[in-house]
Amino acid sequence: MGPYFLEAGRIYGSAPTGPAGWAAASWLSSKSTPATLLPRPARAARMALRLIDLYHPDTDDALDVPDAPHDVLGHWTYAIDDGQRVDRLLMEVEDTEPFLDWVEGTAITEYRVVIQAVEATLPRPEVDADEGETQAGGEAAEEDEEESAARVGRAELYEYARDATDVSSYYYSLIALSVIVAAGGMLRNQTAVVIGAMVIAPLVGPNLALALGTTLGDPDLLKRSVRANVTGLALALGGALGLGVVMTVDPATSELAGRTVIGIADIALAGAAGAAGALAVTRGGATGLVGVMVAVALLPPAVATGLLLGAGHPDPALRAGLLTVTNVVALNLAAVCTFLLLGVRPRDWRDVAQARTSTRIALVLWGSALAVLALLLWQFA
Repeated sequence: MGPYFLEAGRIYGSAPTGPAGWAAASWLSSKSTPATLLPRPARAARMALRLIDLYHPDTDDALDVPDAPHDVLGHWTYAIDDGQRVDRLLMEVEDTEPFLDWVEGTAITEYRVVIQAVEATLPRPEVDADEGETQAGGEAAEEDEEESAARVGRAELYEYARDATDVSSYYYSLIALSVIVAAGGMLRNQTAVVIGAMVIAPLVGPNLALALGTTLGDPDLLKRSVRANVTGLALALGGALGLGVVMTVDPATSELAGRTVIGIADIALAGAAGAAGALAVTRGGATGLVGVMVAVALLPPAVATGLLLGAGHPDPALRAGLLTVTNVVALNLAAVCTFLLLGVRPRDWRDVAQARTSTRIALVLWGSALAVLALLLWQFA
């Protein structure tokens, strides 16, 4: 994930990186005050690091950043032009969210935060084995539990969701191309070709954004994600329907017939895909491979529905359509539950109340829909 901007609680584009960024850093260092390098906490570095630049009106002093509830690994301050000062902090990625919460809660009203991923740092952080041995069992277990639930902050999650719900010509092109490839693979009964379509299908982002918007109770994010999901699935169904009209479709082909047989295993697959996607994005990991798994649950049944319906086979098309809807419901339900288990919450208490209402409604709706669909699937079995 690239740089992220947060100004007075709002996220903006990206910051310059590479040689230009290092040149800017060198220029700043010529005007800097002495750096403050804080000692590394004695625990394993299980998560990535983030370099945070906080721009604010110049006060001639470094920002007084408390050590709790976040660990500051390094702190530098620079005076820049136009009466501005930048405080540069190095911390682990799981500490960025409490730090941004602290920034929003301070008296600073005019600020901009730039967050950049750190590829590497030398000397490499070391683990103090003695501390782990002297810690009490309960305290060590509590620390391990906190570290195991470490995740990226809300700012990075919002940035990911915003990019994922960008419905552009590029998004439409990938959907259309993936439908063509998937349809060709199904009609020729070639599994490898269908897998290739899953690789290029951009379906993981909008679904995870929908689950994130539900968890945070963000109406704007919900609207954007619903629009991206509806347009994507509509394009996939429409394109496959057109191909089904002009091409010969054999419902007995194993690649097509496999998408009309519905069972508990299909629901479990979609749920696992949703949970894996939410886990990957909250840990700041790559979602490419997880996206293939999400596409397995969504793209083939949607394309099979369009092909069968366009070719005049309504019964198998209905079963494939039920499988598509069931997978969407199971995937989003699992993703919302995963976000909740990982502690993804809004910051403001009013937003928390709204998010609780949104999440409860979504869980009831998704759960009820899944129960109804499971009953229909049992009838079709």
